Amino acid sequence: MIKLTHGLTEQVVRSISALKNEPSWMLEVRLNAYRKFCKMPLPKFGPNLSFLDFNNICFYAQPATPKVSNWKDLPKDILETYDRIGLPEAEKRYLAGVGAQYNSEIVYQNLKAEWERLGVIFLDTDTALKKYPDFFKEYFGKIVPASDSKFAALNTAVWSGGSFIYVPPGIKLNVPLQAYFRINIAQLGQFERTLIIADEGAEIHYIEGCTAPIYSTDLLHSAVVEVVAKAGARVRYTTIQNWSTSVVNLTTQRMLVEKDAIGEWVDGNIGSKITMKYPSVVLAGEGARGDILSLAIAKNGQVQDSGGKAIHLAPNTSSTIVSKSVSLSGGVCSYRGKVAIERSAVNVKTSARCDALLMDEKSASNTFPYNVVKRSDAEIAHEASVSRISDEQLFYLTSRGIPESEALGMVVNGFIEPIVKNIPLEYAVELNRLIDLDMENSVG
Repeated sequence: MIKLTHGLTEQVVRSISALKNEPSWMLEVRLNAYRKFCKMPLPKFGPNLSFLDFNNICFYAQPATPKVSNWKDLPKDILETYDRIGLPEAEKRYLAGVGAQYNSEIVYQNLKAEWERLGVIFLDTDTALKKYPDFFKEYFGKIVPASDSKFAALNTAVWSGGSFIYVPPGIKLNVPLQAYFRINIAQLGQFERTLIIADEGAEIHYIEGCTAPIYSTDLLHSAVVEVVAKAGARVRYTTIQNWSTSVVNLTTQRMLVEKDAIGEWVDGNIGSKITMKYPSVVLAGEGARGDILSLAIAKNGQVQDSGGKAIHLAPNTSSTIVSKSVSLSGGVCSYRGKVAIERSAVNVKTSARCDALLMDEKSASNTFPYNVVKRSDAEIAHEASVSRISDEQLFYLTSRGIPESEALGMVVNGFIEPIVKNIPLEYAVELNRLIDLDMENSVG
């Protein structure tokens, strides 16, 4: 296994690029981003991140295995990890293709032949950079530039792995593609970069899963996702995140939605020590639509700072943001959202709804909506609610022989049902199982 020394320097950035044998222009992109990262402050909003020690993080660790396209060719320890979560079986049954990243590199990648024949491209980002440099020069860093934030700059400087997807005009994938990301080394940062382009009239559903074991030291996950939905296309991006409580998850996700296209984010955040993630849609073409569904569950010691952003640049665009959060055992959930309507965006309709469920008096919920409206003809709606599980609800269920933990799970699953129904069945079942485990651990 190749593992670079801890800490971030210009030499580390150069080493990552050299190990990957990248073109010189990508090295320059990395170095410019590194210089921006050094100058930019930590975010002035959200959870306190001052405890992060970049000198104590390894920014690149390459598994001691080449990328393969057959599960049986993976080393036993990695294969066992994927077997436990059912990835090989899922690929056989209901996925068009799978990519699996272990630490800093993709170790497995496969696209079913029927889609490959139609011109669909599904590669790890490093391979795609070499095979399709024109796509990268056109789109890489254009939707999420390195200047966007300190952590966008960090990812641009040290990115490794991730998925590249291109769907040709008019091709509609009727089954999802999936990538699975796992951090399996203490004090490691994972910085995958994902770029998805759905050409005119194309449709794709991409699912991302994330996990890590628990370590005594903090792990950093700082990804960047750039998505383009061209005219008439439809893209759905689903994230089911179950990081361990040693992971600090700081991810930037943004989708450019062109004329009459539809961009959708379905975002499930269960694990991590801290999450700061706000999936965004930039509605750049007339008639574009963006929908964001966000779910956050925070337990003791966890802070989930999530939500969504809708930026309206064009006429007759519409957006919805629906956020559900559950706080228990002292956890903190915050909704942070932004709706911006520019002067060029005539006849805009947008709505945001934030619902929070507090399981006890120790937990907390916050709402931070931010609207920038430059037109008087826009239709804007915002609703927010906070509720507590009542003793009457629990008594009704427990008096009928239902254990308290199961009763809590039933109430929570009913509360988040509007989010879960938009997730494929197999993932919804897994999400409900994880929630039931959380409820069991919160009783007593």
